[in-house]
Amino acid sequence: MADERMPSAHPDPLLDRLRPYLTDTVAALIAAGYHVQGSWLDPRNPRDATIRLDGGTALVWDEEAGWRRGLFLGGAPGLRTRLDRVAWLGAEVLPDPRAVAHLAAHDRERRFRSCQDLCDGFDDHLRTRHG
Repeated sequence: MADERMPSAHPDPLLDRLRPYLTDTVAALIAAGYHVQGSWLDPRNPRDATIRLDGGTALVWDEEAGWRRGLFLGGAPGLRTRLDRVAWLGAEVLPDPRAVAHLAAHDRERRFRSCQDLCDGFDDHLRTRHG
């Protein structure tokens, strides 16, 4: 019996070329203790893939930007996945699958400050340096 969490073969050979990498990444996530609901290869231009995790999150990879994590808003095989609150994972397009599992565990959302904190000195610094 096939493991439902692993990506199915894709009829497009260019997309199916990604399946071994996605399969290895799903296996690495499972080995690291993640609860994977499923995975699939998405449309082309760019080629991308999705791994759905428990808790309403997903990991999405594309050939231009690499991996990102976010709240799953929608998507399915053949449809582009939509995420909210995206955090980019690492600086490589094709990191080792075990590295993806490690990177997914760390919050890499890039925020330098809160827009709600009006007393953090940011505006003073802005006025001093840029008029």
